[in-house]
Amino acid sequence: MNSANLTDSEIRARGWDALIETLGLSGALRFAMQTERGHGDWAALRHEALGALSVDDLLERMKSGRPRGRKRK
Repeated sequence: MNSANLTDSEIRARGWDALIETLGLSGALRFAMQTERGHGDWAALRHEALGALSVDDLLERMKSGRPRGRKRK
């Protein structure tokens, strides 16, 4: 196989397949969590999504099953 002929998407898909085959799904996810650098400002995204909810308010919302404040795009 010549990986030079594969698109980035195909490389990622084959990489995931190899990880899952070798480590299992949970192991592959654990690996990804350890290697992902992340991006953006998590605190700003959280504030945008949840506003000024306290921990107690958030817990109550989770228990009641109420939908989140912002809608997905």
